[in-house]
Amino acid sequence: MILVAVALVIAALFLIFSHYLVQDLKREASDKMEVWAEAMRTIKNADEDTDLDFVLQVINNNHTIPVVVLNANGDVDQFRNIKLRYDTPQDSVKKIGNVVKKMKSEGYSIRINYGEDSVSTAKPEYIDILYGDSLTLKQLAYYPFIQIAILTVFILIIVVALLSLKRAEQNRVWVGLTKETAHQLGTPISSLMAWSEILKENHPNDPILDEMDKDVSRLNIIADRFSKVGSQPEVKEEDLKEVIWHVVNYVSMRSSNKVQFVCNLPTVKVTANLSSALFEWVIENLCKNAVDAMSGKGMISIVVHEITGMIIIEISDTGKGIPKNKFKTVFAPGYTTKRRGWGLGLSLAKRIIEEYHNGRIFVKSSELGKGTTFRIELPKQG
Repeated sequence: MILVAVALVIAALFLIFSHYLVQDLKREASDKMEVWAEAMRTIKNADEDTDLDFVLQVINNNHTIPVVVLNANGDVDQFRNIKLRYDTPQDSVKKIGNVVKKMKSEGYSIRINYGEDSVSTAKPEYIDILYGDSLTLKQLAYYPFIQIAILTVFILIIVVALLSLKRAEQNRVWVGLTKETAHQLGTPISSLMAWSEILKENHPNDPILDEMDKDVSRLNIIADRFSKVGSQPEVKEEDLKEVIWHVVNYVSMRSSNKVQFVCNLPTVKVTANLSSALFEWVIENLCKNAVDAMSGKGMISIVVHEITGMIIIEISDTGKGIPKNKFKTVFAPGYTTKRRGWGLGLSLAKRIIEEYHNGRIFVKSSELGKGTTFRIELPKQG
């Protein structure tokens, strides 16, 4: 914020300096036109003995300031430094008329009287000299704004680049964290599998060992999920309903009996290109978050339907809801409302859906105290 404030102060000072510089140049141009007008008066009042060399030099040295000379009837007598390009005579007259109107509105005009009795006669002789800003002066007036605009675009590019670098660095941190987690889980899982085999030899009929095997298998799945983050997983055609049912059965068995799961799935087979291990992780994460949001009591509904070129999965709960200003923040790495946890679940879910499955995930709707609906959109195959 300090740097932004300093930049604004510098820009303001630059604009003020440019403004005063332009005003000085305008006054200088006005003084030049006074001299030019006096030269025109000299020509009008000149006789055969008047030396006009210096006067003509003054008039001809004006190569930048546009000038229009009007006679006493208001008609254009002559003009200088006004480009008409290759317009037709009608267009030229119209353009000169527009230039005269603009110069009059801006107040850039000098009236010079000439002739011996021009002041005392009932109908004095005079000409009006109208002039405007030179092209250089106009460019100088707009130049600071152009500079500031270019500088602003340049700063925006730098900010976007820095944000992209920061995001890439965050992604590397999350990927490194997940791979390290998978690596660390490998050794204890292998040991648990070995201990399980030993226990089976000594207690072959113990039903607890079957449950231990299920948990070890589950740990293997979790380690496999973590190892796939950051690399391009294998995606193949899967039955979406079977994948969802598999997650629902697992989560429901490990949730309170006060949590009701309702699945509204199509009667026909729905297929999509999925990495089933990672996609199950997304659905499982959303369901577990829903259970936490409902404090272990309520209803979770999963609806799947197809529209043109797209498969829609909506997961709704009857939990505490999410404020509207947090709809996008919930997917930011590190964001969590729990006392425990790193806030990586929804961030990784977004990465899995968008980068690995070319889909979208977002908060469709939410109302505080009533619940939330997350929506996943996947491209339909075929």
